[in-house]
Parts: sequence; structure tokens; C-alpha cells
Amino acid sequence: MIENNSILQKLDGLEARYEEVTTLITDPSVIADQQRFVKLTKEYKDLGDVMDARKRYIACLNSIREAKDIIANEEDPEMKEMAREELALNEDLQPKLEEEIKLALVPKDPEDAKNVQMEIRAGTGGDEAALFAGDLFQMYKKFCDSKGWTLSITSVSEGAVGGYKEIDFAVSGTDVYGTLKYESGVHRVQRVPATETQGRMHTSAATVAVLPEADKFEVHINEGEIKWDTFRSSGAGGQNVNKVESGVRLRYMWKNPNTGETEEILIECTETRDQPKNKERALSRLYTFIYDKEHQKYVDDIASRRKTLVSTGDRSAKIRTYNFPQGRVTDHRIGYTTHDLNGFLGGNIQDMIDALTVAENAERLKESEL
Repeated sequence: MIENNSILQKLDGLEARYEEVTTLITDPSVIADQQRFVKLTKEYKDLGDVMDARKRYIACLNSIREAKDIIANEEDPEMKEMAREELALNEDLQPKLEEEIKLALVPKDPEDAKNVQMEIRAGTGGDEAALFAGDLFQMYKKFCDSKGWTLSITSVSEGAVGGYKEIDFAVSGTDVYGTLKYESGVHRVQRVPATETQGRMHTSAATVAVLPEADKFEVHINEGEIKWDTFRSSGAGGQNVNKVESGVRLRYMWKNPNTGETEEILIECTETRDQPKNKERALSRLYTFIYDKEHQKYVDDIASRRKTLVSTGDRSAKIRTYNFPQGRVTDHRIGYTTHDLNGFLGGNIQDMIDALTVAENAERLKESEL
């Protein structure tokens, strides 16, 4: 038997739960309760990954013990040499498996698996800021395409010379929020704008907000109290858009639980020519907006406890600079720099996200004292 091992003790406690969940997800009464079934299926997958790592870890420890035993007791030099190679291999593997298990044992953010609503707004810098907001949107669009995610625009306000004053869009796929949550904050650009006649370098900014999409059962809205208006959209889409009242506007009076005050929420959606689809998207944005507001206090509490450098959710924090003369992108939270600015704006942002994930995981491990 393997000697006393704190990691294995933690894993042994999860084995019974894994067996229990394995049984539960085949129970017809659980399958009938969709909300519970989805939750348990996710837990089954997560625990399955941990159990797989446990199996590999036990095999690694057993190989180390057996190799040491051969080196100590075997007289055949060839056998000893093979055992030494096996020992070196598994002693190298052991810390990697321990790191993998420790990360798997850190409680995951339940929101990581969710789809997102994103918003990019031009900040300081006038027309140049709107052009930069357009560059950021194209960067995220290409990144989402590379991941096989679906991106759909919900509302647009175009800049005078191109780009966007503001663009809102939804992204759906696998673990979207867990990947894109690090993008919330102020993105700064340093370059000579196309609009600049004197060739001077300007600094402009755009704000990115990434919100986990709310599930209907998480937010309580009386849909009967929503006031709907329809209007003719003036956006792109040909003559049909102007002739048909496909644009929708919703108004909803909502009591903010954090302040106790009642405020009116106004949301417009002109994305498609199909009025029911626009209504559906406007409603989805209402749920997400209220979810975000109601959860802000929770986010603030977490941020004050964790003081994490990586994903505070603070949208006023300057997180990244895109410097065109030097061809570099720098993330100020972890000091990560890439000199492939064109590739980065072309959607190659995964390495940056990986570095941010590693930095946050290191903080979470420290917190969990694993």
C-alpha cells in the first residue's frame, strides 16, 4: 500500500461521491428534473476527470516504489538500469500529476461554463477610439471563430468614420465565460490614427465588459410587467428593414436590491428582420443585465476577499496596452508581453489567456492551501 499521502486522502473522500453521482444520473426522477440533471452531469464529468487523474497518480507512485525496490534488491545490472530509467520518468511525472490534481480539487467558478454577453465601448479618443473598438470586436470575432463558438450581435452604434461607439454581442459555446472573463477592463491603444494629419501618436481607449449569461431561473422577472414597443429599424438589412416594424424596445421597472431604488430599464434590439427573434434577444439581455446588477455585490465581496490581480471584474481597471510603433501587446496584470501585435489583433489571443489562467490558478491554489 502507498505510504500516507495527503493528496490521496483528499481523493479517496471524493470516490464515494463519484459513485453516488454515477447512480443518480441514471435515475428517471433526476433525469426528469432538467436543472438538477444538468448540474449532476457537470459534476459527474468533473469528478470523472479527477478519478482518472487519481488512477494515473496511484500508478505513478506504485511504479516509483517498484523501481526503488528493484534498484535496492536486484543484482542484474540490466534490470537495475531499466528500473533507474523508470524511476527517473515517474519522479518527473509525479509533481506534474500532483499539480493537475490540486487544480482539479480547487472549487471551480460555476459561471465558467456559461455563455456570455459582451459589450465594447469606445472610450477617450473620439473617432480613433471608435476605430479601436472596431479592431477589438474583429479580434474577438476571429478568436470565437477559431474556437468554433457562435457570435451574434445584439446592438450596434457605429462610429462617424468607422468602427463602433458601442457594440453588444452574445457568444455561445463551451466554457466561454471561463475563457473570456479576463478580457473585462480598459484596453488602451497607442498609434498614429488614420484620422491624424500631422503624424502624431495618440493614446485612445475602449472598455470591454464580459458578463456571464443569466439563466432564467436565476433572475426573477415578471414578464407580464414588461412594456413592449415596436419601430422601424434604420440599420443595415435592405429595404425590408425600413418597411417592417421589426425593431423592438422593452421597458421594465426594476427594484435594485442593493440600493432599494426602482429604476427603469430600457433595451432596444434591431439585430434581425424577425420581430419575435428580436424580442427573444432583448429579453435575454434584460435577464443578463439584471443578473449582472444583482450579482455585483457578490462579485465585490469575492474581489475584496481574494484581491486577485487577474479577474477582478473591475471594468475601470486598465488591463492591456496595444502599442503599434513597437508592435507589442502588454497585459499589465501579469506583465505578459507579446511582440506579435498583428497576430494578436488577428485573433491569436489564446497564449495570453493561458498565461492569465495560470496566474489565477496559482492564486486560487494559494488560497485553498493545497
